[in-house]
Amino acid sequence: MAEFKMPELNSVVIAGNLTKDPIFRQTTNGTPVVNFSIASNRRFRDKNEDWKEDVCYVGVVAWNRLAESCRDKLRKGNAVLVDGELQSRTFKTEDGNNRTIVEIKARRIQFLNKRIGAGEDHVDKDEPSTFTDDSFDSLLSPEDTDLIHDK
Repeated sequence: MAEFKMPELNSVVIAGNLTKDPIFRQTTNGTPVVNFSIASNRRFRDKNEDWKEDVCYVGVVAWNRLAESCRDKLRKGNAVLVDGELQSRTFKTEDGNNRTIVEIKARRIQFLNKRIGAGEDHVDKDEPSTFTDDSFDSLLSPEDTDLIHDK
């Protein structure tokens, strides 16, 4: 009998609103990183057919140019669509206990709010509303890079 191999798939797409301003830092070697949380609402009907709402709070981490874009463009309450993968990390708390968290490592973030300027809503046509972490591109062959970027 042939051996069955599970596909390795780790992909998340979620939309929500920032619960507070992003926290921007740089690693000791100067790599930009930003952390923020989003609240994603889900509406459903309960057994009595009444509408209920549930909120899921999710942490997000973004690196490099994506982190810088988040620092410059996002504030508490902004709506975003995040495309990424789940990652877990363990760290020691101040009291010496280990703590593990699961968060989304963002590959792409689409900013869903319009920018406000000069007293009215408008979208700056010269500025993209979707930012992508392309730091993995250095690991691709030239052929793969051409396929991904439609050159």
